[in-house]
Amino acid sequence: MANRSVASLPWIWLSLLLALCLQVMPLADGWQIWRPDWLGLMLIYWCMKAPQKVGVFHGFVLGILVDLLEGAPLGQNALLLSLLAFLCALVYPRFRAYSLLQQAVLILVLLGTVQLVEQWLRTLLGPFSIHLSFLLPSLIGAVLWPWLTTLFRVFRRRPVEE
Repeated sequence: MANRSVASLPWIWLSLLLALCLQVMPLADGWQIWRPDWLGLMLIYWCMKAPQKVGVFHGFVLGILVDLLEGAPLGQNALLLSLLAFLCALVYPRFRAYSLLQQAVLILVLLGTVQLVEQWLRTLLGPFSIHLSFLLPSLIGAVLWPWLTTLFRVFRRRPVEE
């Protein structure tokens, strides 16, 4: 019964909106490259834990919100997060059988792929950079994945008080 209440839609949307806040939180110029892709991590988590409830639609809606909050071209982040949710749906059967370390490597690949597509879109739409620092959020996200998963596992196992 506790598993069902933690994976309810309000809890999912609350955690996704918290990740959205962390994603758009202003940071100093030198620190922005070190920000993990919080929204991507949370979207991957819920796509893997509740694929019947979270999918491409959630990625699209969250991407539109990020576009509106950041002032990015409308649809850029919607496309990226929808792509991420679609890739999660493709690897879902294998992902659940992997250990946490293997999952972290797959997270690096998923987030890195989305970051590469984002860089490609930036070259089409405006100014861009040619160094590999754009992959740092993917690497940091892969390092954070085991802790994030463990933290949510603890929340799922905690009994719900009535």
